[in-house]
Amino acid sequence: MDTLRTPDERFDHLPGYAFAPHYSDALPGFPGLRMHWIDEGPRDGAVFLCLHGQPTWSYLYRRMIPVFSAAGHRVLAPDFFGFGRSDKPTEEGVYQFDFHRNSIMALIEALDLAHITLVCQDWGGLLGLTIPVAMPHRFDRLLVMNTAFATGDEPLTDGFVAWRAWSNANPDMAVGRLLRRSCPHLTEAEAAAYDAPFPDQRYKAGVRRFPNMVPDRPDAPGAELSRRARAWWTAEWQGRSFMAVGGADPVLGEPVMRRLRQAIRGCPEPLVLPEAGHFVQEWGDKVARAALDAFG
Repeated sequence: MDTLRTPDERFDHLPGYAFAPHYSDALPGFPGLRMHWIDEGPRDGAVFLCLHGQPTWSYLYRRMIPVFSAAGHRVLAPDFFGFGRSDKPTEEGVYQFDFHRNSIMALIEALDLAHITLVCQDWGGLLGLTIPVAMPHRFDRLLVMNTAFATGDEPLTDGFVAWRAWSNANPDMAVGRLLRRSCPHLTEAEAAAYDAPFPDQRYKAGVRRFPNMVPDRPDAPGAELSRRARAWWTAEWQGRSFMAVGGADPVLGEPVMRRLRQAIRGCPEPLVLPEAGHFVQEWGDKVARAALDAFG
């Protein structure tokens, strides 16, 4: 497998991101592929597992990680392969639903994580919401933001269809510029940090591929698994949940999230942030504090 590895110096002096890197190139099933994750807070604390989406990376959680760790929790934020400081296969066909789901499950098992709060948004939810079904004994709580079940049996939103078309028309997506438009309070340096993993277009195979991985029919890869996950969350989930919604999100905003809430057993009314967009973690300090207060 041909891969690229972003030079370490690209990640020097990023604003708000003083977290030490952690790596493994020996995850079972992924030999030779190096995955990166952040690991903050006490090792014996309950785990907050933070999964990002596309086209972002663990930098997206920099406002939430200190809140969770200061409360005594262990916080892990991995980068999916193709993003952040993780290795980046250059062949777009490598990027498949099971490839990414299995990599996160391999990390959970390698680190023997337990008492997990799943924190997820965008693809972090499309993938992450399918994982507790396979290892329910490891998960206690859910903090879910602007995502959905990728079941393939419901029409894609107009907002997503437009996003996928735009993404496909921009194979060298200017990630930082996109984040600045979506999150106008970002500084130029913060927006530029989202470009750090991608020195040039060759590094963006994952960025290009993810929108086209979303199941758009019942037999698409990941769709049947997502339908089983939806049924599990509706009937079998026993943990506590908290939902936060970026109300200005044109793709996975409040209507989508209210449908998702109905599929999560015991999920309370969401915290809606009218000013926040799709990348709601950029308003994440408020979300993290509210979630901790709700969990008690």
